[in-house]
Amino acid sequence: MGSNRRMDHMTWPEFKEVKTRPVIVPIGSTEQHGQHLPIGTDAVLATRVAEDLAERIDGTVLPTLSYGYKSKPLSGGGPLFPGTIDMNGVTVINQMHDVLSELIADGFTKIVVMNAHFENEAFIVEAIDLVTRETGGVATIVETNWWDPVPQSVIDKVFDGLVFPGWALEHAAVTETSLMLHYAPELVHMDRMVEEAGATAKSYVRYPVRQGDVPAHGGLANPAGSSAERGRLIAEACVGAVAEICAEEFGE
Repeated sequence: MGSNRRMDHMTWPEFKEVKTRPVIVPIGSTEQHGQHLPIGTDAVLATRVAEDLAERIDGTVLPTLSYGYKSKPLSGGGPLFPGTIDMNGVTVINQMHDVLSELIADGFTKIVVMNAHFENEAFIVEAIDLVTRETGGVATIVETNWWDPVPQSVIDKVFDGLVFPGWALEHAAVTETSLMLHYAPELVHMDRMVEEAGATAKSYVRYPVRQGDVPAHGGLANPAGSSAERGRLIAEACVGAVAEICAEEFGE
């Protein structure tokens, strides 16, 4: 992606000139992702998907919000692992609220929030709702998780010969590992990948979280079979679908 699409590489007059175009706010987390993926996986994926989307919709990408809401045991491994730095819900709400408010004050009316951390969404939506009420709905704000727009046909293709455990348990597993192999292979340690069955889904959450509630290596499902090609399929499907959503919602 050209640096002219990154807000943090622009001067303020350059940023002012693009206010009629879509602007994308990536948000991830700082959270353990097993033995083979970096702590910044969610932030990396939010950023790279947002950059690809910006190329498709002639948009601008804001600096990524790299801290997210508390990691849940059976979607992110919980609070037991060094490197997981969690924010309280009100912190996530306030940070997103303030970023969106400033964008709208600067005249931006086409905003995409690209989320890559399962636990963030309710707090993102709360921030969007508050800002929409406060500003009278002058901006159209589209919020999505990178996985939500991916068609089932693509999921079936990605998991051909593999078992899809459901999105909550796809933590440091096939989809995230494959996306990282596609976007940032230099950060992936395939030689450290633990090929085990992973966690068992439960219908409840128990606190305090205990050692043994999640696999000791941090992953929640088996990442075996991950590949850059599978990552490319996911990325292209996501970006293509969100680009279509933006065309519809922004009237372009």
